[in-house]
Amino acid sequence: MSSHNASTEGSKSSLKKSAIFLQNACLQHRYIRSKDLSTIVERPERLRAVNIGLSAAIARLEGLFPLAGATLVSTDVNGELDPADLANVMDKLKISSEPSNAASLVEIIQSETTTNLLSHPAVKYIHGDIERDIYLENLTTWAKESHNKIAKGESEIPHGYSQGDLYLCPGSIAAIEGAVGTVCEAVDRVISSIGGNNPNPIHRAFVGIRPPGHHCGEDTPSGFCFVNNVAIAAAHAHLQHGIKRIVIFDIDLHHGNGTQSVVWQINEETYRQVLESEGGAPIKKTGPELYYGSIHDILSYPCEDGKIELVQAASVSLHKSHGQHIENIHLQTYTSEEHFWKVLYKEQYSKLLTKAEEFLDHTGGPGDDVLIFISCGMDACEHEYESMSRHNRKVPTSFYYRFARDACVLSDKYARGRIISVLEGGYSDRALTSGTMAHLSGLVDVPAGAKVDEDWWKVDNLIQLESATKKKRGRPSLPAASSVEPWLERTLAIFTPLDMAAASAVASAPRASVPVPTSTRTLRDRTKGKNAVTRDSPSKSVGKSISSASVTSSRATQAETSAKIESVSGRLPNSNNERTSSNSSPLSSPSSTEDEARVTKKIPRVILKLGKPPEANSQQV
Repeated sequence: MSSHNASTEGSKSSLKKSAIFLQNACLQHRYIRSKDLSTIVERPERLRAVNIGLSAAIARLEGLFPLAGATLVSTDVNGELDPADLANVMDKLKISSEPSNAASLVEIIQSETTTNLLSHPAVKYIHGDIERDIYLENLTTWAKESHNKIAKGESEIPHGYSQGDLYLCPGSIAAIEGAVGTVCEAVDRVISSIGGNNPNPIHRAFVGIRPPGHHCGEDTPSGFCFVNNVAIAAAHAHLQHGIKRIVIFDIDLHHGNGTQSVVWQINEETYRQVLESEGGAPIKKTGPELYYGSIHDILSYPCEDGKIELVQAASVSLHKSHGQHIENIHLQTYTSEEHFWKVLYKEQYSKLLTKAEEFLDHTGGPGDDVLIFISCGMDACEHEYESMSRHNRKVPTSFYYRFARDACVLSDKYARGRIISVLEGGYSDRALTSGTMAHLSGLVDVPAGAKVDEDWWKVDNLIQLESATKKKRGRPSLPAASSVEPWLERTLAIFTPLDMAAASAVASAPRASVPVPTSTRTLRDRTKGKNAVTRDSPSKSVGKSISSASVTSSRATQAETSAKIESVSGRLPNSNNERTSSNSSPLSSPSSTEDEARVTKKIPRVILKLGKPPEANSQQV
């Protein structure tokens, strides 16, 4: 399937509406072991780069709509605003909601929705234990105790888990719960707004949240990920809205080993139910069926060490057999854009879409019970840090545009246009900004005769954008002078309120300092003429805990349903790979040694082994 041009044009009545969901609570997840953040790539600033890309995409797309003066987002902001005055900033940002206006094709939703990790049904469905939610309880405790642990010179991440690519702080749970709440809100809006007499439906959504999630299995945090955002969203769609068939595309540079393991478990349980039902067992209804398709670099994390079980999992291509629907495609080096599109994408990468189409045809064809997700990592982008993408397995920036277009064609055919893209990786500002700009341009329908110009994210334009949005000392970015190009000035008009809202949220929150570990050294008497030995005293960090801010505010807390959840009996063993502690760029950790975390779980019916089998009579670390 490579019909990205086919869906870029359409009559006004057929254009699907897109929405952007943002969550400022995600800024609370910060690294507090040290003030030195030079090697920390999973950082709050990632979201700022994403917002720049989203704003630039909207500014560019506005020029494609025929209505004179029509805007996708209405703003009225000037450089005299006080960044600390959140109410004033929010009053200046207005989101159009008139369905008759071209502006209604994009909506920015600054979510304040949160949830409770210990009680939310979808979270428990993915990360809960059969008998007791040990992992979720532990995660909450680790974050709560993180400051004190670090102050004692200990790590907040328990022994047995990777120290190089996991970190927590007291605000991490608020960030994770905000991320989960926001992606579930996007599911609710996309599903519930279609049908009936809804005057302002949302068909497509981009959810800009962190930390990412696709490396996290049932109880195995890794690769910056503590809960699996997309898997939880899929479970929420099933439990709350009756979605039975779910497609997950993963286009991150790294294999989503956590998502694949969760998908395998759910499909395994559903397949068992089907077999038992066919054998005469009284089963009222079966679970959901999921397709997982990933395109990734087999030489990068989590396969970088060449561990056979991880490399095999990242190479699986299994369809129908054992109830599984999984496709993995390995990225290759491209020599030119022509080579990428005419050879690699056309002949190999597009199989991700073809296999998804086959899955949907096999399970019933188009229907109201279908929903499509994209785990959208930007770290395969040509502009990613070389240290993150060391094997030259990259994609041109336009990939994020064209893949979005092709995925939208699939969703239009099978899922009534419903598709939700969720941010995963992506670490350099340029990769995030350009990838997000291209991706949103692909998620938004434009009028017949109009066409997105892929030169929008060429390097010269990115340099201009970076210069204009560079954070000014002491205050967020301000609108550019009138001499700049109109698209750039419009970008700043859209971006500035978002940036100021985030800055205001940070400024209004209590400051959290980097803990000072207890010193084991003594200060020598300088009067004796010997060299003094100073104590290790990390200075205070700028890390903060912040409350969420709103553009189009969504304050609803996820309702806790009392409905009984069918348990998934196929659970992962708690086998965790311990990596050597490293301050180098995470996800590029050195060779690891295995330290099996011990389990006290009830033995499941079937176990998917992603690591070496847990030892008998072992206990959870």
